[in-house]
Amino acid sequence: MNEEVDFIMDTTKEAMDSAIAHLEKELRAIRAGKATPAMLANVMVDYYGSQTPLGQVANVSTPDPRTISVQPWEKNMLQPIEKAIQIANLGFNPMNNGDIIMINVPPLTEERRIGLAKQAKAEAEHAKVGIRNARKEANNEIKKTDISDDSKKDSEAVVQKLTDSFVKIIEDKLSIKEKEIMTV
Repeated sequence: MNEEVDFIMDTTKEAMDSAIAHLEKELRAIRAGKATPAMLANVMVDYYGSQTPLGQVANVSTPDPRTISVQPWEKNMLQPIEKAIQIANLGFNPMNNGDIIMINVPPLTEERRIGLAKQAKAEAEHAKVGIRNARKEANNEIKKTDISDDSKKDSEAVVQKLTDSFVKIIEDKLSIKEKEIMTV
């Protein structure tokens, strides 16, 4: 293949990989029944005037499947961390005992499970849109190249195969997450 086309393929694959990475990050944030530190991964804490990820100001662990424990490295960070967890609107009620913050993760109701499954589907759809946009961009770039029409058609077919394989990855990740969410 042409060097220009190889570059387009590499760029497209990178864009598609990034869509998958984003999907994985979003799916990790959707809780699936048992407590995990990843549930608090998107919580940002006001740390001396700058927004800092919770994991950089405290140790987040799960002592049991229904509890998340947050132990700040500095005792004066208890209040800002508690406030940040409440602001994150995750549906958790943090309890501060003076040393650590404990969060009891309530079991999911059937209605909540269905809602979370819908949320996971929506995230998967966003990822598919990202994949399709990368495909469209690649096809537009291929059309601009100065290669033969047959080569352009072949290159577009390769882009479509790449797109199909990434969409399949998204479908697989979604079905795994849905099964995880719906399992009681």
